[in-house]
Amino acid sequence: MLKTTTIYEPRGKAREYAPLAVNLYQGCGHRCIYCYAPSCIRVTKERFYTPNPRPNILEMLSSDARKFSLVNNNGPVLLCFTCDPYQPIDEKYQITRKAIGILHYFSLDVMILTKGGQRAERDFDLLTGNDFFGVTITNLDDTLSRKWEPLAALPGERINSLRKAHEKGIKTWVSLEPVIYPDITLEIIRKSHDFVDKFKVGTLNYHPAAKGIDWHTFAINVKSLLDELGADYYLKADLRRWL
Repeated sequence: MLKTTTIYEPRGKAREYAPLAVNLYQGCGHRCIYCYAPSCIRVTKERFYTPNPRPNILEMLSSDARKFSLVNNNGPVLLCFTCDPYQPIDEKYQITRKAIGILHYFSLDVMILTKGGQRAERDFDLLTGNDFFGVTITNLDDTLSRKWEPLAALPGERINSLRKAHEKGIKTWVSLEPVIYPDITLEIIRKSHDFVDKFKVGTLNYHPAAKGIDWHTFAINVKSLLDELGADYYLKADLRRWL
């Protein structure tokens, strides 16, 4: 691994999503109650829920991207793991748009993961057929979404953004993690498989509700459905162990 300050190689469970990643903000304003990031980076939830841009992030990103370009590593680079690239404050700072420009300048592909909905669409003009636009979807019901992800875009808005990205020729993917309501997760797949290029399915971690879910049955059902639809998918290790 190159010596870098912003672009890094994820480890453990995160490695199943992307080989490289960068976090553009410190914290996230979506306030998802299942979020693992505060404990991961060892900050209180209240501090985490008051996000700010990382100091000098674009300058450091440019330096790191240059290093990867010199060794012909094209990524993709995931935006982001411990924050959302299209959380509300990105409307003010638009760091994500600038970061995409930097990564592309140095010939690195981009992999987006967001719950930002329409906020992400303003950057579709920058994404190419080599990039990936992805959303996390846990619910289809607006009330349940507000319960678990209070300030994130509602599910319908996220799904609509996926459809628009697909129509523009951008590769699309969906993170079905955490799985909170297994039957709803199956319905998400049914409603979106026509315009989603890949599904990545996990479990629910770091939350007591996980103990009430029959993971063996869900693992069988979700794999059967994805196979039946001919969908491209990846089952994370935490879910595969239940098969």
